[in-house]
Amino acid sequence: MTDRAPTREVVHGDGIAWLQAAQLGPEVALVTSLPDHSELEGPFAAWRTWFVDTAALCCAAIAPTAVAIFYQSDVKHDGRWIDKAHLVHQGADRSDAACVFHRIVCRKPAGTLGFGRPLYSHLLGFSRALRLPSGFGAPDVLPELGVMTWSRAMGTAACALVCRYLLEATACRTIVDPFCGVGTMLAVANAHGLDAIGVERSAKRARKAAALQLP
Repeated sequence: MTDRAPTREVVHGDGIAWLQAAQLGPEVALVTSLPDHSELEGPFAAWRTWFVDTAALCCAAIAPTAVAIFYQSDVKHDGRWIDKAHLVHQGADRSDAACVFHRIVCRKPAGTLGFGRPLYSHLLGFSRALRLPSGFGAPDVLPELGVMTWSRAMGTAACALVCRYLLEATACRTIVDPFCGVGTMLAVANAHGLDAIGVERSAKRARKAAALQLP
């Protein structure tokens, strides 16, 4: 790390197109939450295919020794649970990326009854060449989200764990979030001294992401 202030760049545009054009070096980690079916137009089956394709693109876009990290909450559709961790694994398999860690983040205290939406989220990391070092330790279950900057945000506690992992177990010092929303991951990355790049198709959210400061 250097003494300079960490940078933040937010691009108003399409995250997939940006990733397809990007050339990401080994210093860049991808950290994101892929949009849910409710955030996109079209039938559910098309979203499911899109989700797996996009997970594959995210894993393929990073350098072999870098890592792609996903924060995903399962969803109920037509009375059936859709396991987003499984969908991410499908995309990662297509890109020959292996899972280097899988954590569970509690959205509500353990034992709380939930209806329609699970009270936990998955935090998964994938890489083609990187492996989790034996000296890195972190809880398998995070008991709380931390601060939520908006309803679809990645909680700040999970963001902080990601930053600690990157600093202690990888050479990645820049975080890219191609679906950055209001920029929670970007702000937490900056707070940990990491540079951050976000892409967001909503102009309003992109402006918030560029300016977001955490308490």
